[in-house]
Amino acid sequence: MHKPEFNTTGYPLGYLITFRCYGTWLPGNVRGTVTKYQNGFGQLYLPPDDDWQDESRSLLKSDPVMLDRAMRKEVSKSIRRTCDCLGWALYALNVRTNHVHIVVDVGTAPSSSIVTKFKAYATRDLREKNLWSGEHSPWASRGSCRYLWHEEALWKAIDYVIYSQGRDLPGGI
Repeated sequence: MHKPEFNTTGYPLGYLITFRCYGTWLPGNVRGTVTKYQNGFGQLYLPPDDDWQDESRSLLKSDPVMLDRAMRKEVSKSIRRTCDCLGWALYALNVRTNHVHIVVDVGTAPSSSIVTKFKAYATRDLREKNLWSGEHSPWASRGSCRYLWHEEALWKAIDYVIYSQGRDLPGGI
């Protein structure tokens, strides 16, 4: 087996970006929880906690947001446009009903702004198409930005986004 060489450029080959729709994965959820204090490489998710999830649900400003076909299509177009406008290389994209996965190379752009830009432009485009009129963002706060330092990690992320998200959604995009 060929062992991938570590990327020594100082910049990752890409990022695996994940962000969720508002209210769709609350702290305490049965799938586990990641916090800013419990998010290190290789750390396990925090276990389910019904009380924590109930408290989180009571704090929601609105019902959880689910993306219908038209919304998913617009979010997909928005992400592609964002990459084109900023000169970012889009390797993989999968817009689901309750979350979005992206594999992208942003060159030397700061990683701290990647998730924010995708969410902001997608929200703007949803509003312009009258697909989102909520007072708050359709997205959960924050998101995940995993660094992909070598080709094996990049290819695994692409495979995960394209082939490991379950069945294709009706009316695909």
